[in-house]
Amino acid sequence: MAKLKLGPIADDKPVKVTVELPAALHRDLKDYAEILGREAGNPPADPVRLIVPMLQRFIATDRAFTKAKRTGGGSSPKG
Repeated sequence: MAKLKLGPIADDKPVKVTVELPAALHRDLKDYAEILGREAGNPPADPVRLIVPMLQRFIATDRAFTKAKRTGGGSSPKG
């Protein structure tokens, strides 16, 4: 069985998002949601719900971003 980078998606209050995706990326999201659901013994997740955890994981594992943020390269206020 493949080791996916995402774990089960937390059941959280949904937020409406509008985004245009290339068709190939949408197909990949649907496939990912199906595999993720199957591995967790659940029905396929809504592919849209994968976007936030994928972005969070991407940002959390981007060493250059973490380094730049640590050295004051981010634009978000500290606090």
